Amino acid sequence: MASDNSFDVVSKVEIQEVKNAIDQASKEVHARFDLKDSKSSIELQGQDVIQLASQDEYKLKAVIEILSQKLVKRGVSLKNIEYEKIEPAAGSSVRQKIKLKQGINSDAAKKIVALIKDSKLKAQASIQGDTVRVVSKDRDILQQIMGKLRGGDFGVELQFTNYRSN
Repeated sequence: MASDNSFDVVSKVEIQEVKNAIDQASKEVHARFDLKDSKSSIELQGQDVIQLASQDEYKLKAVIEILSQKLVKRGVSLKNIEYEKIEPAAGSSVRQKIKLKQGINSDAAKKIVALIKDSKLKAQASIQGDTVRVVSKDRDILQQIMGKLRGGDFGVELQFTNYRSN
């Protein structure tokens, strides 16, 4: 009897890589001549919010650009980042919060399940919290599904974990 093979579709942001990117970006911001006296700062608040602050909107945009480059270099997808609106802070400075999206939200999970069902491949997909588990008897079908999911846009970066062949 053939046994089931499965994998989980997840979306995670590696917090340690985010911390490393913030450290690198902070060093570059403090070293750059045009941002030296701008009182710009980048800090991680909790596990899912990055707080940016700067003298004005123009300098804040430069800080965001530097941080984005560092995040990409560290392997953190910009799809998992959500920018909130820029708000005025003390003096004439501005600040902005950036949320890190962890897990797959229910809308994206439903889209993933629908894509798998529409593909007519012999596999079952089930939503389990903020992950989607895909089960099939054939490993090749699971590989095809991974390929289809890589080609889709679900608003977050997808990773495939817990690949099990029983």
